[in-house]
Amino acid sequence: MALQSRYTADRGLTTRMVTTMFLIGLLYVVFIGVLLVLLRDAWPMIVIVAGVLFVAQFWFSDRIAAFSMGAREVTPEQAPELHGAVDRICALADMPKPRVAIARSDVPNAFATGRSERTALVCATTGLLHRLEPEELEGVLAHEMSHVAHRDVAVMTVAAFLGVLAGMITRVALWGGFSRAGGNRDSGVGIALLLIPLVSAVVYAISFLLTRLLSRYRELSADRAAALLTGRPSALASALTKVTGEMARIPTRDLRKAEPFNAFYFAPAFSSKESLSRLLDSHPTLEQRLDQLARISTELGR
Repeated sequence: MALQSRYTADRGLTTRMVTTMFLIGLLYVVFIGVLLVLLRDAWPMIVIVAGVLFVAQFWFSDRIAAFSMGAREVTPEQAPELHGAVDRICALADMPKPRVAIARSDVPNAFATGRSERTALVCATTGLLHRLEPEELEGVLAHEMSHVAHRDVAVMTVAAFLGVLAGMITRVALWGGFSRAGGNRDSGVGIALLLIPLVSAVVYAISFLLTRLLSRYRELSADRAAALLTGRPSALASALTKVTGEMARIPTRDLRKAEPFNAFYFAPAFSSKESLSRLLDSHPTLEQRLDQLARISTELGR
């Protein structure tokens, strides 16, 4: 996938995105096929609902995510420092300027959404703006805009669709399936209604793990691309350390509200301490990210 900017291309990320999309697509086809077999009489409804949900997820998920995270677009007059930092990154990367937004939250973080550079939005929280120095802020924004340049934001949006669909079907089936299954003991309908939650749960688990694996790599890729673009890996490392440290001072209630959007954020609201739990994390550990930035700093110093 050729980039239309000066961000360093990442073949490893491209390979992982293509692989994830292929496996998610294959899983999606199998999932719909199982539903068609189990609910033969309802196949038109299944096809229509799956198609509508896919289109809605692809076209509107970025807006829904931005709205859910409290992002509000701001003008250069309203946020001159933030716009100035975005302008400098755009000039360095030779890419179109995204929409710029601020989320009123004390949780120090930033995120990017959008299907393409044309529809992209970059948002910083008030907590981040109050805590970071200008160079640190530019490093974070360069990280977020690399997600747009690499198009992994769009891939994550599509990849997450199957998990959302499977989870929704699981809840619907569990809510109404078992009661109906009791009245269909003499037919295969009862068995089908009992199998749907199980199949949906398996599909959800597989799609969740696939997106988590891609998410952790894309964060490392974004760190690397941002450090090479700005030439200041130490500024990004400082921002990472500061943001992670400040998370411990944020009330748990506020972190819980932010946790569902971890996959979008620059740094997770919560990170697992146990090695086994880290398999479910959306981000690599702070140590992994800082080690990579230290290596890049050494390379640039040469």
